[in-house]
Amino acid sequence: MFERPGSGSQAVLVSLDFGAPDFAESTEELVQLAVSARIAIAGVLQGPRARPDPAYFAGTGKVEELAALLAYTGARLVIFNHELSPGQERNLEKRLACRVVDRVSLILDIFAQRAHSHEGKLQVELAQLEHLATRLVRGWTHLERQKGGIGLRGPGETQLETDRRLLAKRVKLLKDKLARLASRREVQRRARRRASVLSVSLVGYTNAGKTTLFNALTRAHAYAADQLFATLDTTTRRVFLPGGAPLVVSDTVGFIRRLPHTLVAAFRATLEEAVQADLLLHVVDAGSTTRDAQIAAVNSVLAEIGAERIPQILIYNKIDLNGVAPRIERDEYGKISAIWISAQTGSGLDLTRAALEEYAAAACRFPVARPAAA
Repeated sequence: MFERPGSGSQAVLVSLDFGAPDFAESTEELVQLAVSARIAIAGVLQGPRARPDPAYFAGTGKVEELAALLAYTGARLVIFNHELSPGQERNLEKRLACRVVDRVSLILDIFAQRAHSHEGKLQVELAQLEHLATRLVRGWTHLERQKGGIGLRGPGETQLETDRRLLAKRVKLLKDKLARLASRREVQRRARRRASVLSVSLVGYTNAGKTTLFNALTRAHAYAADQLFATLDTTTRRVFLPGGAPLVVSDTVGFIRRLPHTLVAAFRATLEEAVQADLLLHVVDAGSTTRDAQIAAVNSVLAEIGAERIPQILIYNKIDLNGVAPRIERDEYGKISAIWISAQTGSGLDLTRAALEEYAAAACRFPVARPAAA
């Protein structure tokens, strides 16, 4: 029988290079995720590898190096920048005698820390349980023990079968609750459509500045911080444009490369605001060296939830950090394709409001003065 070891507040991070072009950025992102989870980083172990090892994911030599680093630093937690199988987690924990988690589990832990609303907590719990369901398949050996059939278990039912049944029951309850909340939100959306109020959703990579822009546009006070996944709960506010046209703006959860599918599925109700929007403002960190990859990652998730056909305007944010002037860019058809702004300083926000008014006027077929292109 093997019981999982406990973990501490110090961790060694493991990021293996399989030849991906964004390896350095992905490793830095893992560091930011660990910091966001309030974990002290005792060390970062890197190394090249052709393919994952079936037993340990890392090779035996790298595992020995990892064991030595744990002994030297006293850390009691290992975080892999990869998705581990249940068997690999079990083998690593047996060998290292400490808790081992992968990237998916780390992101789920951050979401659990940041969820504040009732719906957000339900969504995070659903994602955690659906992830746990994969861990019950050839996962921990103590779940296979036969126990007595008193109370919940039937004759001969194993602990694993009981855990699966109880987990499935809880998952169904959470999905039913989230479905009721989603139906309420749909009623609100139908009311807005009947009133001809345009819906705009802010989407983008985590920490791109969506909530700061949302607060600037709506004069709201949603929590914003320079950290990954500061926003989990969708917030919606009505805005009146300079010309008087009303619209509804929604702030949504940030995306990330290799976002766990369990999270996308659990947050589908929240992300419906993006699916049902008339326009997406895709917020991008203008100073990021990997902004093109981040844009692609966000578009990938949008495609997964069925929002890839919704019109987009790219909002290149944080221009105050690299000295770029605010401007508007248009495509070959004269439509606004990108706006360069700083939500923090307010530079370019007038262009954003003018662009929204232009879009609202075009949707309602009312004439409006167009903001100047770059």
